[in-house]
Amino acid sequence: MPFPKKERIKRALKDLEKTEGTLAPPTHPTPLERFRFDLQQKFVAYKLDHKLSQRELAKTLGIDEGKISKILRNRIEGFSTDRLINLYEKLNPKVKLKVG
Repeated sequence: MPFPKKERIKRALKDLEKTEGTLAPPTHPTPLERFRFDLQQKFVAYKLDHKLSQRELAKTLGIDEGKISKILRNRIEGFSTDRLINLYEKLNPKVKLKVG
């Protein structure tokens, strides 16, 4: 198989720049960043445990699919901590928050 031409590689790299994947937590997270990441992971676990599609989870939460996509990919900078907690509470009304 021949190596791709330079133009094709340039186009592929340009396309990748526009791609938004899942963000990893910071290397040395603050307690709040750790809490927000742990909360975000609860949405992922709920989706997997209940075998829901992104669309089904968005409908359950009463938000649009684009917003749940951001939450699932840890792109939560546009969500307040209160909003994330309130959304998760819809999935797990018995959730208890602990500070420690």
